[in-house]
Amino acid sequence: GRDSAGNTNPSVVLPAGWEERQDANGRTYYVNHIARTTQWQHPGITEEGAAVTSLFEPPGDSEGEGETNRSDRQQYNRRNHMSVDENQRTARNSVSENSSVMENLHNLSLGGEAPPASGGSGHRSRTQSESDTTDAGQQARRQTSQTGPGGKQTPNNLNIEGLPSGWTMQVAPNGRVFFIDHISKKTTWVDPRNSRPSPLPSQSNVPNRRHQDDLGPLPEGWEERVHTDGRIFFIDHNTRITQWEDPRISNPQIAGQAVPYSRDYKRKYEYLKQQLKKPSNVPNKIEIKVRRNTILEDSYRQVHSIPSNKVDTLKTKLWIEFDGEVGLDYGGVAREWFYLLSKEMFNPYYGLFEYSATDNYTLQINPMSGVCNEDHLLYFKFIGRVAGMAVYHGKLLDGFFIRPFYKMMLGKSIELKDMESVDTEYFNSLIWIKENDPSELELAFQVDEENFGQTVSIELRPGGKETRVTNENKDEYIQLVIEWRFINRVRKQMDQFLAGFNELVPLNLIKIFDEGELELLMCGIGSIDVKDWKGNTVYKGDYHPNHIVIQWYWRVVLSFSNEMRSRLLQFVTGTSRVPMNGFKELYGSNGPQLFTIEKWGSPTNYPRAHTCFNRLDLPPYESYQQLRDKLIKAIEGSEGFAGVD
Repeated sequence: GRDSAGNTNPSVVLPAGWEERQDANGRTYYVNHIARTTQWQHPGITEEGAAVTSLFEPPGDSEGEGETNRSDRQQYNRRNHMSVDENQRTARNSVSENSSVMENLHNLSLGGEAPPASGGSGHRSRTQSESDTTDAGQQARRQTSQTGPGGKQTPNNLNIEGLPSGWTMQVAPNGRVFFIDHISKKTTWVDPRNSRPSPLPSQSNVPNRRHQDDLGPLPEGWEERVHTDGRIFFIDHNTRITQWEDPRISNPQIAGQAVPYSRDYKRKYEYLKQQLKKPSNVPNKIEIKVRRNTILEDSYRQVHSIPSNKVDTLKTKLWIEFDGEVGLDYGGVAREWFYLLSKEMFNPYYGLFEYSATDNYTLQINPMSGVCNEDHLLYFKFIGRVAGMAVYHGKLLDGFFIRPFYKMMLGKSIELKDMESVDTEYFNSLIWIKENDPSELELAFQVDEENFGQTVSIELRPGGKETRVTNENKDEYIQLVIEWRFINRVRKQMDQFLAGFNELVPLNLIKIFDEGELELLMCGIGSIDVKDWKGNTVYKGDYHPNHIVIQWYWRVVLSFSNEMRSRLLQFVTGTSRVPMNGFKELYGSNGPQLFTIEKWGSPTNYPRAHTCFNRLDLPPYESYQQLRDKLIKAIEGSEGFAGVD
């Protein structure tokens, strides 16, 4: 109880049906379970401050004993039902000192069981989980009293060999082993024999878990549990806090590398946009109608057919229509057009580009493109126009080029180190020549190139076949090899690409960027940082960051591969690329528009996307697996923009 000054008065026993609790601020209040009311005043004290005599409290024989009883009662009665019979009270008061250790331990193991609920609704009546906690605590105390001063007996399946004197082992309700020091009356997760914490229990208690959803181990000292409402939360036993957010979202191995913010790039980009003036005396928009299965041919025919003196029409608003599909293009359909068209333009199947020797991801111009397509130079000018349109309209292409490609766009010289990421073997050979005397190799100023199974020798300079590479001229040889490898073989194709690009974006304007920034300007970022994505997402309807459906959604995203995350991003925004400075710079039809998730429909519906507004309409699914299955089917079957508003 509390006196008139607000201090707790443990000497006054609560009447039957009453319970003492503490709110989040540590204030004590009282719950009347019979009348279902709460109050600040102790029910056993009158307004004048006099204690009401209770038949349930035997007086202490001495002042010291009375103080001990009061301490025990305060320890056990708080947050427990007071409506117990005399026998139960007597048994509880007879528990040994080790009982308080066990109760503290029990509270520790359950202390992070669930994040505290907000609001005052919990003051009305005790929940089932609270009853379970109380019953479990009372059961632990009863078992402890039966074992005597030695405390609860150690289970047979635990290895107690080597434990110091006065120590025992127990298993917490979550299955984790802990250690009890009966001398200092403390509990710990750390094994006193080796100073290492006990292993965390398995996560088999988490529902709807499949092998493809395994995100790897939690950080040291963390545990995953399920709240009574089905939401998953996480306990940090190191700091004894709970949270809804999965701590693995901060692990770049799982969630993707963080995007470094670049103020220099942002200033350069804003300057570029200021210099790209909107044309006058042109129509308000240009309509481009294409079929999905022939998007490259249809786009080439319409974009390339525009004469150079009317190319400013490509700077007006783009209005893209896919044949047979209903859609209003406020920017989202145009993003998808760039995405799908670039995949076709850069597809090595058409022979215009090829993968670099190092991987099957970065692209370079195919020096033999003329053999594959007799109109290859016209196509390269068309591709240059499309790339210029993407930069002008703030869109991104789906493809990454080798670093020398961007250097050629900027008019920079290509160096030996640029070859390392393109052709490692060739790079190592040239490095050896640079660091050693190549005379013994008997090399000439020529290179061998394979054309359709035949080896052709090409002179790097006039009379190169007769000129030997020596220690004196090896630097010239290396530079000529680099120019042949990256410039001379594809000079005609590159000139046409730059001619088309320059019609939309003057080449002198992009020289403020370096080659790395130019890559980001044209193609964005390939890897996706889920933490940045989640931190720059807004919610509409009844959704909020801790809603169970939203928790399921982000867990699905975390379980996706980077390719699947890119497909999800493309499904919602129209592009699989992230802007240079991350998700906070996503653009919609009306300017900056963060990724948005809105509650919509019923669990029988599939998610739908509004690419113009970067919005995902997500139905309130009833389980994690249902959400995962529906989302994957929507991503894999997404073609068309029916219902876009």
